[in-house]
Amino acid sequence: MSGENEKPSLVYGEIKDNPNVLDLEKITIMKSAVDSEDVRMEHKIRLNQNGDDTNQTIKLYKRRWFIVLLFSSYSLCNSFQWIQYGIINNIFMRFYGVESFTIDWMSMIYMLTYIPFIFPVTWLLDKKGLRVIALVATAMNCAGTWIKVTSVRPNLFAVTMLGQFCCSLAQVFILGMPSKIASVWFGSEEVSTACSIGVFGNQLGIAIGFLVPPILVPNVEDMDQLAYHISIMFYITAGVATLLFLLVVMVFQERPELPPTQAQATARCISPEQYSYTASILRLLRNKPFLLLILTYGLNVGCFYAVGTLLNRMIIEHYPGEELNAGRIGLTIIIAGMVGSLICGIWLDRTKTYKQTTLTVYIMSFVGMLVYAFTLSLGHLWVVFLTAGALGFFMTGYLPLGFEFGVELTYPECEGTSSGLLNCSAQVFGIMFTICQGKIIDNYGTLAGNIFLCVFLFIGSVLTGFIKSDLQRQKANQLAKAADDCRMNAGAGQDILFVTHD
Repeated sequence: MSGENEKPSLVYGEIKDNPNVLDLEKITIMKSAVDSEDVRMEHKIRLNQNGDDTNQTIKLYKRRWFIVLLFSSYSLCNSFQWIQYGIINNIFMRFYGVESFTIDWMSMIYMLTYIPFIFPVTWLLDKKGLRVIALVATAMNCAGTWIKVTSVRPNLFAVTMLGQFCCSLAQVFILGMPSKIASVWFGSEEVSTACSIGVFGNQLGIAIGFLVPPILVPNVEDMDQLAYHISIMFYITAGVATLLFLLVVMVFQERPELPPTQAQATARCISPEQYSYTASILRLLRNKPFLLLILTYGLNVGCFYAVGTLLNRMIIEHYPGEELNAGRIGLTIIIAGMVGSLICGIWLDRTKTYKQTTLTVYIMSFVGMLVYAFTLSLGHLWVVFLTAGALGFFMTGYLPLGFEFGVELTYPECEGTSSGLLNCSAQVFGIMFTICQGKIIDNYGTLAGNIFLCVFLFIGSVLTGFIKSDLQRQKANQLAKAADDCRMNAGAGQDILFVTHD
């Protein structure tokens, strides 16, 4: 350089004499010769109003693990209640004097409530952040559990439905958060694992929902005794929900002081005035790879919701009196899925092969559903346990894959918005598949009902193959790393070249 205060030369653009240069977007150019051609790596660095580079110091905090585990815990408490009625469908039918389809709605209300409320909730997440959403979620869940405590009488089905509605509303504030928490708190090499842990709580809650209600509420004839067992289950749930609400009030933090990644640092520089929720939704709906993912995610997770809701009916039809084993089979599906989720999350963090992994897991979900459909009626419960476990490993393991793939395809859009659209699709298909499969089972048997789901899983597998793997978040982190390297070279006395172009 010719002098200490001389600015670096400006090339590839005529901005040398522009007095507003510090308000422009800079792009650092790194040049290397490959096959006699220049290969340029570009990294956009936004400047604040003072002209300072926003490439911040990044840091990982130990408390990030406590935050994601606390989230997983209250997600567990909420998802437990999704299936607590359906897995002992026949018992609640008798206690409240209602039809099987009415009890099915105690699970489907979770899906139905999600659809109209997801858009205002994701808007609130964008505007108010993680802590407000966590407080509302745990407060609604806590209120729902105590309403159920007051509903343990045969003539109070409407009250227990109200309690379930409150819990289903809380779920809207929960399902879209795993990818958001992972992005806000975790490094680029662990976001998929963190997202898997977030989803892990939801899956564990469903697993406990399959296992515990048949144990706590046995199929006894005496109605007073039955009411006592139901009230015990409701009181335990209410106590846990209250404790988790208090923990969130006291310790749940909005975000770390310093960002965990350069991609997150860049996202923090976008002021609320620059961000439009409606524009974000419109951009997502014009993103063709993401639209395909919305469809395929909905098909896969919708099938999972249908299987979970109707599992008691399917098992009891072939194995009468096996309510307890129906719960254990559901537990097997979820535990296997939790293992699948964690393995897939670790695999993605190491390989970044989002499309390949998603496609493989999707195809294996189809194969697992096909095997489960044809072995359910063989008369051997141990076979059902094995096939259900294989199905759960892939079908439930797909949940965090869809979230993380969606975030990659839509960066830098809000993670809660992309996750919300994926979940909305899942709820729509979940209601459709549960109603249709239930009617098919009633009229044609369980095999026809399960084949119905297999058809849609096959369609989803084919469509997944057409999703273009455009990993925007990975590109942002790679370019940030390139910019850091360039900045280090500049510190060694080398000129940095700045460029502006369309």
